[in-house]
Amino acid sequence: MAGRKTIKQRASLRHVRLRKKIKGTAARPRLAVYRSLNHVYAQLIDDDLGVTIASASSVEGDVKKDVSSQNKTEISRLVGTLVAKRAINHGISKIVFDRGGNKYHGRVKALADAARQGGLVI
Repeated sequence: MAGRKTIKQRASLRHVRLRKKIKGTAARPRLAVYRSLNHVYAQLIDDDLGVTIASASSVEGDVKKDVSSQNKTEISRLVGTLVAKRAINHGISKIVFDRGGNKYHGRVKALADAARQGGLVI
């Protein structure tokens, strides 16, 4: 069984493959999503300058007060809405989506859909 890879190793390989293709700029930053077991994090990144423009996560106060009885997918929707609102405040409407090696399903998809509904064009 030496050839089998763990879920994290496969996700890491997918992320490397994905990052070869996408790049964030000042005009169209990269929305990078990181999904841990309990939380979700999203950042808008300008790869030309190596700067994070805006971010949102499920551990910050704005989201934490609303999550008392919600499941992880609903929390991801809140994070997507919050990052979209912060992007619009910075004058950003178009982004490139970086799913971080995760499959476009579940919490990652919920975050992306909420960002679209918040006014971002992916």
